Amino acid sequence: MSMKKLSPNAPCPCGSRRKYKKCCRLYHQGARAKDALTLMRSRYSAYAAGDASYIIRTTHPKNPDYRENRQQWRQEITQFCQETAFLGLEIVAFEEGEEEAFVTFKAKLSSGLLHERSRFRKEAGEWLYVDGEFFNTPV
Repeated sequence: MSMKKLSPNAPCPCGSRRKYKKCCRLYHQGARAKDALTLMRSRYSAYAAGDASYIIRTTHPKNPDYRENRQQWRQEITQFCQETAFLGLEIVAFEEGEEEAFVTFKAKLSSGLLHERSRFRKEAGEWLYVDGEFFNTPV
């Protein structure tokens, strides 16, 4: 299960208009996201890059998709990433709190439009993705 090849000099999938190496790759390599919005963008880029380890590392244990069996979970994420093209990210809203924050976004995927209000919690100084509320949005 390998990651998709994403050149460090390619535009970052998160839509920042910066190079991947100067943007989300820093988080994928271990830097902590300063806020939930940065984490959300870096998670989108991790899906685009096929970086299942980052998705797992930044998912809150209370997430409904959280798996104790890391190998199976990694395979599920990797399969999703390989079967899906990530075509663009639009941030609709960011509600910032001290310990909890929400990011509403629209992600264009090859399978359709994903419109979600994601909930994040700060645990031991690190933002983690908890869960999301999905919207039915016409494409």
